[in-house]
Amino acid sequence: MNPDRRRLLKLVSGAALAGVTSTAPLRPAFAQQKLRIGLVVKVMGISYFDVTRDGGQQAADELGNVELVYTGPTAATVEQQIAVIDALVAQKIDALVISANDATALIPTGKKAMQRGIKVISFDSAIAPEGRIMHVNAPHDDLIGANDVRMISKTLGGEGEVAILSATSQATNQNLWIEKMKEEWQKEKYAKLKLVGVVYGDDAADKSYREAQGLIKAYPNLRAIISPTAVGIVSACRAVTDAGQLGKIFVTGHGLPSEMKPNVISGVTDTFQLWSPADLGYAAVMYAGMLARGQTDGAANSTTKIGRLGDMTVEADGSAYLKDLLVFDKSNIEEWATKF
Repeated sequence: MNPDRRRLLKLVSGAALAGVTSTAPLRPAFAQQKLRIGLVVKVMGISYFDVTRDGGQQAADELGNVELVYTGPTAATVEQQIAVIDALVAQKIDALVISANDATALIPTGKKAMQRGIKVISFDSAIAPEGRIMHVNAPHDDLIGANDVRMISKTLGGEGEVAILSATSQATNQNLWIEKMKEEWQKEKYAKLKLVGVVYGDDAADKSYREAQGLIKAYPNLRAIISPTAVGIVSACRAVTDAGQLGKIFVTGHGLPSEMKPNVISGVTDTFQLWSPADLGYAAVMYAGMLARGQTDGAANSTTKIGRLGDMTVEADGSAYLKDLLVFDKSNIEEWATKF
C-alpha cells in the first residue's frame, strides 16, 4: 500500500475511534487545508483598503494555513480589475474577495471563477448576485445614506445648496448611498436643503480635487459637499481649504479618522462617518475561508459565527451587514485617529 494512503487511513481510523469515545465535535478533515485567498480591491494605494487588508490578514491568521493575496488595479477601472482577477483565477486560487468597480461587468468574471471551483464573494462594493455567492457589506445602505443627509442638515441648520462628490459612476455602494440620500432628501424637513449636483472623482485624489474645485466655481452659493468615499472626502476638504472657504463650505461623508483629523480640527468638517474597515475586511476573508473549507454555504438567511465579530446573518438580499456605524467629530476624533 502507498505510504501516504496508509497514513491517511490511520488518521481517518483514529478520528473514527475518537468519535466513539468523545462527545466533542470534530473539525472536518479538510479544516486546515492550505488556502490562498485573493483580496481584490477597487484600486491600490488607498488607505481605506489597506485597513481592510489588515483586518483580512487577522482573519487569515485566525483561520490558519491561509495565504492572503492582497491586490487590485492601479486605476479604478473595471477593465484593469478583470485582468487582476483573471490572473488570480489562472493561479487556481481557492477564494476571491472582491470590491467591485462595476457590479454588472464583473458577473462573467465571477461566474468563470466559480465554474472552476473558486469561492467568490464581494465586499464593500457588490458584484451583482449572479457573479458571486454572497456579499459582505458595511452597515445597511439606508442607514448610511440617510445619515449623510442628517449630518449635513444639522451642520447647515437645514438649509443651503449641497453637492455630492462620489467615486466612480459604476460603484455599487456609492450609487446605493446616493440613492438613499435622495430618498431621505424627499422629507419635508429638508425642503430648504437643495441638492445641486453629483460629480465623480474616480477614487483618484487629483481628479477628486479638481471635481471639488469645479463644484465650488460652478455653484457660488454652495454650502456643503457630501463625499461618500475616503479619497473624495479628503480631496474635497483640501479644495475647500485652498479656496479660502473655511466656515462657508463644509464637507462630510465617509473617511478615515486618521486622515480626517486635521479637517475636523480646522472646522471644514463638522461630522463625518464610517464603519470599521478592518472589521469589513476581517468578516469578508473569514467568510471566504469558511466557504472554501465547507464550514458555511453563505446562503440567504443562514447565520455563521464569524470569529471575533460573532454571529453574522446573510439576509434575504444575499448580504451580511456590519452592525456599527461610527460618527466622528471634535469630541472623539483624537481617540479614533489612533485606531484607523
